[in-house]
Amino acid sequence: MSKLERVLVVGMGKVGRLVATLLKESGFDVLGLDAQPQNDLPVKVDVCDISDAATLAGKLKGRDAVISCLPYHLNIHVARIAHAAGAHYFDLTEDVPTTREIRRLAETSKGVMAPQCGLAPGFIGIVGAHLASNFDELRSIELRVGALPRHPKGLLGYAFNWSAEGVVNEYLNDCEVIAGGEIKMVPAMQDIEQIVLGGMTLEAFTTSGGLGTMCETYAGRVGELNYKTMRYPGHCKLMRFFFHELLMRENRELAGKILVNAKPAVNEDVVYVHAAVEGTKRPPRTIREGLCRDEFVREYYPLEIAGLTWRAISWTTAASVVAVVEMVASGLLPGKGFIKQEEISLEAFLKTKAGALYRKFE
Repeated sequence: MSKLERVLVVGMGKVGRLVATLLKESGFDVLGLDAQPQNDLPVKVDVCDISDAATLAGKLKGRDAVISCLPYHLNIHVARIAHAAGAHYFDLTEDVPTTREIRRLAETSKGVMAPQCGLAPGFIGIVGAHLASNFDELRSIELRVGALPRHPKGLLGYAFNWSAEGVVNEYLNDCEVIAGGEIKMVPAMQDIEQIVLGGMTLEAFTTSGGLGTMCETYAGRVGELNYKTMRYPGHCKLMRFFFHELLMRENRELAGKILVNAKPAVNEDVVYVHAAVEGTKRPPRTIREGLCRDEFVREYYPLEIAGLTWRAISWTTAASVVAVVEMVASGLLPGKGFIKQEEISLEAFLKTKAGALYRKFE
């Protein structure tokens, strides 16, 4: 299967609305699905019960691809329907078990199965792999992302501009890393380090899912590979108290509701991206021979798209998945099977219409 023109976007939340808008601007025929009416978008949105398999399959009929912008626990449901229909499938999940199931489906898929197409996992893995490709031997790959309020209030220093369900999931699930040259599972909210970006001091700590499939890809090739979330100092200590001393880990749904009620979304946000790779380079590839450290450090802020201002976390996430869709549609990526984010060319990604949005902050 190679044709990719007609796209179904499932879930018209903060990110789904922008995904549909960007797809429309890139020339795709787009239909949105949501449980609630949406009348202020440049695409048609049908109201339906997404949990009903027959209904969703009917909406997918005649469509070349589906993008799930739903909470992670609903993605397998959508992926199975896409697989049965022979359609391309994309999502934004950071959930490791979800990705494993989608990868299993990809073994017999007629189209692409591409989960983890967001910011982290997603864009950060593309950047990390790009840096790593410039080394002859690798010592470490360190990937860091933080989506934060620009003007934090209170000790937690946070606002839930992203799915509370997803944040709770990544704070509590174990994290896959490469340590000492071996793939290991380590607890989340551990190994706190200090990072200074442009004079701003942040803390970074382990969270689940940010590496996607990179541990498998780089096994045997690098001594250290890890992903950490960046937050304002003191955040991790308070979240460990909340989840572990108050035992909120035993009720994830309630924990999410409490956190969103306490720290609702804000419009003025910033996304920090920090990728660093260490290793050995030899001439004539570069004049910087020997042991080197290459870094990619960026700050992304809200952006006006299609006449509206979108939060940094929304557009960076939406642009990532739409860029991958564009690359599949143009033949720059395979038209069938499982796609790893780290196999995507950063240069090609940034040349897409959606990916080019990242260049506005270079």
